Amino acid sequence: MKNKIPQFKNEAEERAFWSSHDSTEFVDWNKARKTVLAKLRPSVKSISIRLPESMLEELRLLANKRDVPYQSLLKMYLADRLESELKHSHA
Repeated sequence: MKNKIPQFKNEAEERAFWSSHDSTEFVDWNKARKTVLAKLRPSVKSISIRLPESMLEELRLLANKRDVPYQSLLKMYLADRLESELKHSHA
């Protein structure tokens, strides 16, 4: 039997509670389900990456054909590859 999660007056109180308690005492993580929060904007971090000029030009051409910014297309390609690699590593 898991413990009941208390009612919190505000976010600060809840934050303090969870910083000093183990969630496994309150939640059965074996019964947890994955959810997608589509409306949330992920935090982003700017990075610098060096690409061969020819690769960047090809990326821009492909992005232009799809009518998307080349940086967005690059993010889409990276996301697809990450998903593929993670599926293979968990198989």
